[in-house]
Amino acid sequence: MRHLACSRLAGPVLALAGLLAIDPIASAAVRPPKLDYTMTTLPNGLKLVMLEDHSTPIVHAEIWYHVGSKNERRGRTGFAHLFEHMMFKGSKNVEAEGHPSYISSIGGQSNAYTNEDSTVFWQTFPAQYLPLVLWLEADRMASLRIEEKVFQTEREVVKEERRMRFENQPYGQLNEIIYGHAFTVHPYKHPTIGRMSDLEAASIDDVREFFRTYYVPDNATLVLVGDFDTKEATAMVTQQFGRIPKSPRPVPRDIPKEPPQTKERRVQIEENWPLPAVVVAHHITYDGHPDSYPLHIASKVLSDGQSSRIYRKLVYEKRIALAAYGGGNIIEDPNLFFAVAIVQPGRTAEEAINALIAELDRLKAEPISAGELQQAKNQFARDYILGRESNKDKASQLGHAVVIHNDIKTADGEFDVFANMTAADVQRVARTYFTPENRLVMTILPKGSKSGGAAR
Repeated sequence: MRHLACSRLAGPVLALAGLLAIDPIASAAVRPPKLDYTMTTLPNGLKLVMLEDHSTPIVHAEIWYHVGSKNERRGRTGFAHLFEHMMFKGSKNVEAEGHPSYISSIGGQSNAYTNEDSTVFWQTFPAQYLPLVLWLEADRMASLRIEEKVFQTEREVVKEERRMRFENQPYGQLNEIIYGHAFTVHPYKHPTIGRMSDLEAASIDDVREFFRTYYVPDNATLVLVGDFDTKEATAMVTQQFGRIPKSPRPVPRDIPKEPPQTKERRVQIEENWPLPAVVVAHHITYDGHPDSYPLHIASKVLSDGQSSRIYRKLVYEKRIALAAYGGGNIIEDPNLFFAVAIVQPGRTAEEAINALIAELDRLKAEPISAGELQQAKNQFARDYILGRESNKDKASQLGHAVVIHNDIKTADGEFDVFANMTAADVQRVARTYFTPENRLVMTILPKGSKSGGAAR
């Protein structure tokens, strides 16, 4: 399941909210229609997913490369994110920045993103320009220019992005610190943007080899949603992408598995931050595993909004924390469920740690209330329905199902899975994963502060 953001509430959505308040997920009137997609695979391994939608003369295209930061070797981190930049720097037939310029010139939009498991390039454009967009995407897959000068420039851009977004922000490196301590061998240990030392050490040969290994048709999924004829679009995709040769060797999937944690770990470090932060983390399962769905419900009960348990208890009632949040990072490989609190001045880190553990233990000790379960289902239904309003939303759902779940049917099937969740399911997964031996407790103090003392 993807984490979906609720960004706008128009009239129809307000009406939907009214329906949910009466009969949230059980009502057949609320459940969105299934996505009427087709899926095929070209001889070179490229997966093609298409969904016709003639409501507007618009097409959205996404190409998913099944490569993210977890596919990077130790000492060579940040390559997947670097290629998010490099893929816009020209190919055999297109000049640098020509791809987004073409899309803008026809009235379209384009961008890309990278995460731990995938790199996605997308564009939304008037339907008559589908042949142009397919040509542009196929050209950079087949003939990306990887030149020393461009590589050096983009590496500096990425390094500056890292400084601005992480190193120069208070608490900006918190996630990097958490994952660096929670994982020992799995590449989720390192940040998607890469470590500064690894970016410095990278060579042009390293970068070219990474491209040849992962940016190949048999590691790609193309998703088209919008105003086109499926038969004609299939012929166009075959013409443009079918000529690109398959990788001469299988795409490597030798990701080291994280060994089970067998006893509680406690870590205390110092950072140049204004107030202490505390973290309680547990290793959990992967996206699509049966346990992942109750864990999503647990995330919503614990930390979706200011009425959630963690925020209400630590910020409003006990006033231990200035901010508190948490939840499960449920992605392709087993990951973490963690809770964070920024300690209120005058309160101690130990108080915050005990309060976070108490909320997780409460989830094990007693079932969540019927109201909490219903609210979580309402929130999921809201996210699910709003998350497929546009062509882009639908394409994202389909791409995620194919690439991360390796099962396109989950794009529709998860709604019913959540509809059938029970409070007992949530309690069961809490007892399974929120155990002391599976727990990491971190205390991050301001530099120079006394261990265990009250926040200044």
